[in-house]
Amino acid sequence: MHPAFQEIVYESRRKEVQLMGNYVNTGNAGFAAAVRDTYVDKTELIAFINSTLGTKRKLTCVSRPRRFGKSYAAQMLCAYYDKSCDSSGLFANLKIAQDSSYQEHLNRHHVIYLDITWFISIAEDIKDTVSNLQAKVVEELRAFYPDVKQEQTLPETLAGIHEATGNRFIMIIDEWDALFREARNDHALQEQYLQLLRGLFKSSGQTDKMIEAAYMTGILPIKKYGTQSAMTDFKEYTMLQPEPLGRFTGFTEQEVRRLCKSSKLSFSAVREWYDGYILGNHTHIYSPKSVMDALARNRIGNYWTQSETYESLKIYIDLDEDGLKEAIVQMLGGAHIRIDTGTFQNDMTTIQQKDDVLTLLIHLGYLAYDADAKCVFIPNEEVRQEFVRAVTTGRHQEIARLIRNSDVLLEQTLSMDEEAVAATIEEVHNAGTAPVFYNNEQALRSTIRFAYLSCMDEFIKVDELASGIGYADVVYIPKKGSPMPILLIELKWNKTEDGAIRQIKKNQYPQVFRDYGSDVLLVGISYDVKSKKHTCKIEKWENT
Repeated sequence: MHPAFQEIVYESRRKEVQLMGNYVNTGNAGFAAAVRDTYVDKTELIAFINSTLGTKRKLTCVSRPRRFGKSYAAQMLCAYYDKSCDSSGLFANLKIAQDSSYQEHLNRHHVIYLDITWFISIAEDIKDTVSNLQAKVVEELRAFYPDVKQEQTLPETLAGIHEATGNRFIMIIDEWDALFREARNDHALQEQYLQLLRGLFKSSGQTDKMIEAAYMTGILPIKKYGTQSAMTDFKEYTMLQPEPLGRFTGFTEQEVRRLCKSSKLSFSAVREWYDGYILGNHTHIYSPKSVMDALARNRIGNYWTQSETYESLKIYIDLDEDGLKEAIVQMLGGAHIRIDTGTFQNDMTTIQQKDDVLTLLIHLGYLAYDADAKCVFIPNEEVRQEFVRAVTTGRHQEIARLIRNSDVLLEQTLSMDEEAVAATIEEVHNAGTAPVFYNNEQALRSTIRFAYLSCMDEFIKVDELASGIGYADVVYIPKKGSPMPILLIELKWNKTEDGAIRQIKKNQYPQVFRDYGSDVLLVGISYDVKSKKHTCKIEKWENT
């Protein structure tokens, strides 16, 4: 190295001080605020990121819906790595403090933190977001490294800093995909943004020199062009493929149980309303915001609309993709729908078929995904209510009418009006079941679940309940404190409704409810394939 240039390098290193900035070494204030509140320890994520530092696995992207704690994780990583602050007191009693890598990396790194939603919010025109981002971060780097030649672009500036000082950065980007969501039709802006990301992370030679690790959060996975990701070097952990990071974003069932112990709310009630997302190895994940809001208010309720509205859901379920209406009907009835997630292009505009819509709704948190069965379903009561709101105000008015008629069906059942019940179920079956599924028992079961949608407010639905000798097809058990009777429904295909009632009695299905304290209505429903007619028989079980 030339002696004059070497002197510049030494002088730059001598003058380098541990200042906090808005984007470079931002400190630990965000994580400190989280720890002072009711904090669920997710610091084991740090050990995972530590294991990737300086390796070919150093680029990590975690995509989750809103309300799943993505920003908390980003702030935690900033607080841990940022060398401008001392975070030892924040982490001392958390899980990461027991890990062998803890001391090695605690507050030892330069960190750049970029919240893309912030840059969108401060831009006079969203088209200026990318250029403003680069200008502001480069300007701050100039203040930190005044003796290093500064370039116009952020990647060139970081490369110059490394060349002069040897410094590398951990880059944390929160809501990385916000531009794709907020400017979904501005392809020129999206391409400009992707060029920036490629400059930072795509060139392995330069990336290895200036980036020690990167952690990105977002709602959507990384954008595809054809079959190739825009940034193939990132390791992605999505709602479809979360392993091994599934438990680090969102609350696990064990964590929710612990939170409920110090609350007036029962775990069973919290589970019914907020459980349902299954992220690998059968790990159940809850939305942190919904759970914490419910615990803070000591009240179960729909807190989704505080961060989302059903209008965003309605946009997608109002699309005319073939089979979408029927899939929504089936899922509102409690069914799991098999889909192919591979055609989704990881954006909100390239929607070509029903499965693309359903896959997008998985990433947005409106649907859950069973990776083993490759099926999609509505995860819980909170989200189910959003679907009902969206459908009843959307363009699928025939579905909206059937949902409203569900209240009528429940009244018809309670008053034991057999002909009216049969007629209502027949209307639901004809309007809400795709022809390809019409003539099978699963279609009838889905029809029953959808027809009795109103029961979801006051009942717990159980399919194939082990009772007596065998399994009852569908049982609606009233929730605690409800005066409603138990509805024990037996379905028959090409047989009689009387036969359904006889089977209930013969197999002693009601016996399991002998000491339950509620009346039991036996409901036999039959469907005849040739006549396409439904018939119904209702009896009150005498508890003797």
